[in-house]
Amino acid sequence: MVETLGLARFGHHRLDLRRWGAAPAFVSSHKTLLSVVWIAALATVFLWQRGAVVGVGGGGGGGGFSIFRWRSAEWEAGRAVPRLRPMAFNLTDFGGVGDGVTVNTEAFERAVRAISKLGKRGGGQLNVPPGRWLTAPFNLTSHMTLFLAEGAVILAIEDQKYWPLMPPLPSYGYGREHPGPRYGSLIHGQNLKDIVITGHNGTINGQGQSWWKKYRQKLLNHTRGPLVQIMWSSHIVISNITLRDSPFWTLHPYDCKNVTIKNVTILAPIFEAPNTDGIDPDSCEDMVIEDCYISVGDDAIAIKSGWDQYGISYKRPSTNILIRNLVVRSMVSAGISIGSEMSGGVSNVTVENLLVWDSRRAVRIKTAPGRGGYVQDITYRNITFENVRVGIVIKTDYNEHPDEGYDRKAFPILQRISFIGVHGQGVRVPVRIHGSEEIPVRNVTFQDMSVGLTYKKKHIFQCAFVQGRVIGSIFPAPCENLDLYDEQENLVKRSASQNITDIDYDI
Repeated sequence: MVETLGLARFGHHRLDLRRWGAAPAFVSSHKTLLSVVWIAALATVFLWQRGAVVGVGGGGGGGGFSIFRWRSAEWEAGRAVPRLRPMAFNLTDFGGVGDGVTVNTEAFERAVRAISKLGKRGGGQLNVPPGRWLTAPFNLTSHMTLFLAEGAVILAIEDQKYWPLMPPLPSYGYGREHPGPRYGSLIHGQNLKDIVITGHNGTINGQGQSWWKKYRQKLLNHTRGPLVQIMWSSHIVISNITLRDSPFWTLHPYDCKNVTIKNVTILAPIFEAPNTDGIDPDSCEDMVIEDCYISVGDDAIAIKSGWDQYGISYKRPSTNILIRNLVVRSMVSAGISIGSEMSGGVSNVTVENLLVWDSRRAVRIKTAPGRGGYVQDITYRNITFENVRVGIVIKTDYNEHPDEGYDRKAFPILQRISFIGVHGQGVRVPVRIHGSEEIPVRNVTFQDMSVGLTYKKKHIFQCAFVQGRVIGSIFPAPCENLDLYDEQENLVKRSASQNITDIDYDI
């Protein structure tokens, strides 16, 4: 909801003429004073709309007066705040029963059909009251808000026969785990516009335990389905909910534009919950992920854009993505990953104000020969590691392919990647950048880095086929592949060789 800010809100800032002493004559007129106040208010609104005022205490998560820190995800991506729907319904209006036993698929479908008829009037909101609402997969419609009340839980039915099969994603050409079709998601949408999934921290629970067990026992013939998947859609807002125990990837926006994910908690067991990525932006454009907590059994976030020849042919990059103010954990994989399926390209990504704790890896870029595409113009800023095995990883031999039809000479381009403000403690290997002769890593920058180590072996900043620079002093000492610059960015020492290989996977 949008809170309106009235003039009464500013009462503690009203003018007190008695403190001014001998005030100018024109101020003594109440009409003139009112005019001055209105002019000042209009000027403030004008400056706010133009973005001239970023905020007291900075534009991040600092303090300050709230109206001056409005630069929200929607504002930065040029999107309006979602408006209230003119019509609202309760799931119980359509026969829903929240006892955790009754199957509510038909109730959800009837509600979605009713809302689909309201598009020209601004759409509708479906309220899910407190309760446990068991359901098979269902589809959303355009101009729809799905609102989960506090204590509301949408429960996925566990029996796989209720999960529909879908064609493989066109940029993958493969089900990801098996050839052929894949299972759909619990909550699904295609070719939609103006979708909101929000609430008072209600929960969508995929009940993935049975899926994980069947996967480990190799009893599944098709790829598991995500918890929430929205495809070929735009103007999407997902906020203030909890997603947990997905059968597969948790939240998968595919080929979508203008997506905001905010204040979302994503949970799965940190072990034995395979491939339960938190958020997988896949060939998405203009996206913000902020203020989230993610602890899952695979990557917390994995930015993708298609797999090998299928992704190259599909030609949909992931671009213009902002990830900020997150706390994440991944004991199996990484906090924030790019790849390994990145064949359509990944560019213009900023990751800032990130804490990665108790994880195997913190931030990782992974690719391989055959991927093609590019990863470029990536900025990591204000990153904190707390008890991670490897802090920064760039890996170019992640050789997993959908089939034998990929081009073995399709080498991806990795360039213009910056790490600014990297701190932490309890880190075994702070940096491991493993380029290769075919896939060198170019234009890497390190600045303002200080990481406390748990392992004192000599070569703990590991590099191979890397070109880039270090600005100022950093700890631990960088590898010899990088040029050294002082704080004013003047060259101090040129690297003797960018192809030195110093990779030790034993640590």
